Amino acid sequence: MLKNPELIRKLEDKLSRREGALGFDKASRIFTAMWKEAVSLGVLPPKDPLEGIEADIRLAAVLNSCSKNSSRR
Repeated sequence: MLKNPELIRKLEDKLSRREGALGFDKASRIFTAMWKEAVSLGVLPPKDPLEGIEADIRLAAVLNSCSKNSSRR
């Protein structure tokens, strides 16, 4: 648990401004490393890839309806 999350957020913001946007290669390396870490922890791949799909579909439907309604204004 972070004792001062605002301080961490400011540090992350400062670093990202200084380093600039991630290039595709660096982003891919980070993603791959995170995926490997999740696999080693047993979190990925999911045992049942369709678990929770109903909730995801309902959420997508709500978000899509909000998007369509806001574009009409």
